[in-house]
Amino acid sequence: MEFEKNILCIGAGYVGGPTLAMIAYKCPQYKVTVVDINPERIARWNSDNLPIYEPGLDEIVKAVRGRNLFFSTDIERGIREADIIFVSVNTPTKTFGAGAGMAADLQYWEKTARQIRQYAESPKIIVEKSTLPVKTAHAMERMLQATNNHVHFEVLSNPEFLAEGTAIRDLEYPDRVLIGSRETPSGLKARQELVEIYANWVPRERIITSNLWSSELSKLVANAFLAQRISSINSITSLCEKTDADITEVARAVGTDSRIGDKFLNASVGFGGSCFKKDILNLVYICRYYGLEEVADYWEGVVKINDYQKERFVLNMLTAMFNTLAGKRICIFGFAFKANTGDTRESPAIFVCKRLLEERAELVISDPKALENAREDLQEAQGKISYVEDPYEAVAGCDAIAVLTEWDIYRQLDFKKIYGSMDKPCFIFDGRNILDHRGLFEIGFNVFPIGKPPLTHLK
Repeated sequence: MEFEKNILCIGAGYVGGPTLAMIAYKCPQYKVTVVDINPERIARWNSDNLPIYEPGLDEIVKAVRGRNLFFSTDIERGIREADIIFVSVNTPTKTFGAGAGMAADLQYWEKTARQIRQYAESPKIIVEKSTLPVKTAHAMERMLQATNNHVHFEVLSNPEFLAEGTAIRDLEYPDRVLIGSRETPSGLKARQELVEIYANWVPRERIITSNLWSSELSKLVANAFLAQRISSINSITSLCEKTDADITEVARAVGTDSRIGDKFLNASVGFGGSCFKKDILNLVYICRYYGLEEVADYWEGVVKINDYQKERFVLNMLTAMFNTLAGKRICIFGFAFKANTGDTRESPAIFVCKRLLEERAELVISDPKALENAREDLQEAQGKISYVEDPYEAVAGCDAIAVLTEWDIYRQLDFKKIYGSMDKPCFIFDGRNILDHRGLFEIGFNVFPIGKPPLTHLK
């Protein structure tokens, strides 16, 4: 079969894999190839056991894999044959040198740019898919043009706005697709080519175009605003607990204001995921670089509140359980940073579990999709940890349950059965406010929600 375009994605992670699978699914006229340096990851993309869990992803991959969607480790060939190259490599927060702890680590991005420059033999449109600092596209342009190989590259910014757990729906029915380009004749022409790809299934009015810098900054600002809402409502939970107010009622009252809205106002143990903290710290670093200290302090406060909320959750557990957790067996319900994903990056559960281990608690971790990642995240942690997928088996003999992920399965459990299998007195710390607190109290649990008065049998 002859394809109209060859589209390549370098990076087969949480963004590159699903995004290019959707493009292949919606655009059978294009050949879509996803490459990665990790052969094990590519092998799993070519198997029945995909490397990431995302509702609906399996069905889409199976429908197009081998037809017009291909996964490979042959990066050189992929670059040579591609007309359009999406760059979706990891850009974590730097852990060394200038900007450590805040700036984006661009070493993988730079290696990719060098590979493109080395192997490209014909004009290419390069699409930034990774989350990057503002003005990175300019650095990419300079990198690609560093040698005189007479190959023209046009760099576009096309940030992703996916929410894990709903990524396939977000890709199929996006709020918007943002494409930034240089506002030159060649830049506008390249931008239109990418617009035409998305227009195969996305309504034109939802495809937003801008200059490169606005597009790059929009991604950081969008995540910062969402995280800010979470930190804002979480900052009020401690006040609610002190004043016997109910954070759910406060959030409902606030959210009915049409100027505010009700999204991202669910109080919790804190936000996680690969983007929020990383993007805010990146924004903070950029602001400090330009001398905007007050702006940087404002956004850094969003991260500080999130850290405070996680620590407060652990201290509440310690206080409620007679000021010692040593030797007590605590069951963790949920390790993924949110429901409907196996992703544990920056999950509040990592912090909470490590702090509980510091207090010499024994942990039993249960999660329907994230146990493999949990083992990896805690492999260097000191203490007694076991991993049990079945929640009924996991809670047996435990002193307390800490709900850290809002999986639906935890709402549907038989808590009378669970109560009977636990040591007494037994506690539930609902870090997501998803359970029936009054019902649990009537069963016999001592219940500690987030931002609400506790329900306790202890005097």
